[in-house]
Amino acid sequence: MKTKACALLIWFLSGMICMLPPMSHAQDASLTNIIVTNTRDDLLFYLTVRNAFPPEIEETIHSGVPATFSFLINLQLVREFWVDKELNEITVTHTIKYDSLKKEYMVTRSWDGDRPHVVKSFDEAKKLMSEIDSLSIVSLSELEKGRQYQIRAKAKLSKLTLPFYLHYILFFMSLWDFETDWYTIDFIY
Repeated sequence: MKTKACALLIWFLSGMICMLPPMSHAQDASLTNIIVTNTRDDLLFYLTVRNAFPPEIEETIHSGVPATFSFLINLQLVREFWVDKELNEITVTHTIKYDSLKKEYMVTRSWDGDRPHVVKSFDEAKKLMSEIDSLSIVSLSELEKGRQYQIRAKAKLSKLTLPFYLHYILFFMSLWDFETDWYTIDFIY
């Protein structure tokens, strides 16, 4: 009798695992359009995250659960025969929240003064979430002319913050976390 109950439990759990949505979309997220440029005073950084919104995450956002992207950006002075010197490390966050009553999306970006951008279109909200444009990395006065530098960047979707009562029902939500690879740009100032 115990073996039948055990077999039934294994069969049930196998069926539940097969019913989970595939998570391969989140692994395809990547950084594109990475540009390093400058103004008269500052070193500027641009990037875009591609494939950051698989259907499972879109559904979760539309149910009212906020999602946060974190961007990690690191500037180093490259030194031959020595450890590279870190000049600046920046963490930038973008958060999206859908208001189902007003049918609008609120996107806040930490590098943009955390002022809320309210839009009606999900495509526009995704664009705001997945782009960094004109982020000041460092003042040019802190860089030495003729030296080699390196900027590394990556993006990740932070764990979705669920209401307490959903933690038990949606325990597999942590599978939706994604993180891109590190992307590196070398340049000489």
